[in-house]
Amino acid sequence: MRLLGLDPGLQKTGWGIVDSHGTRLRHVANGVVKSDPKRSLAERLVELHDGLTEVITEWRPSSCAVEETFVNKNPTSTLKLGQARGMALFVPANAGLMVAEYTPNHVKKSVVGVGHADKGQVDAMVQVLLPGVKINGPDAADALAVAICHAHHMSTADKVGLKGIRL
Repeated sequence: MRLLGLDPGLQKTGWGIVDSHGTRLRHVANGVVKSDPKRSLAERLVELHDGLTEVITEWRPSSCAVEETFVNKNPTSTLKLGQARGMALFVPANAGLMVAEYTPNHVKKSVVGVGHADKGQVDAMVQVLLPGVKINGPDAADALAVAICHAHHMSTADKVGLKGIRL
């Protein structure tokens, strides 16, 4: 099963793709879809849409997971992040993919074993779980962690006969 993990952001949305065969994981690709902060919000959302569509078209994942975000102190930033997150949910769903959502603490606990792990610990464990991976920045590392978390949950769902259940 090919899984896409997304770490949404308006300026940078990280993406990571892993192949999952039971409990075995293999890195496929990772990167970042960027939007130009000098452009209007609408144009930036189009950039995210087009970039994510390109990733899905090129790598053909069978399922997707998006990291949920916590509310920022700045309401304007929170709203913009929510709109970027909406695009990260819409594009894969529009492509016919099942889309799961996981909180940052859930992703960290699934990958590192601790729900309040720091970014360095997450990055290190991603490299342990996907030997030889070249990570294209912290946003891509977070996206790979989301994909790994999703792989663990999909594997468990398959084992207990919940295949096809929306997580």
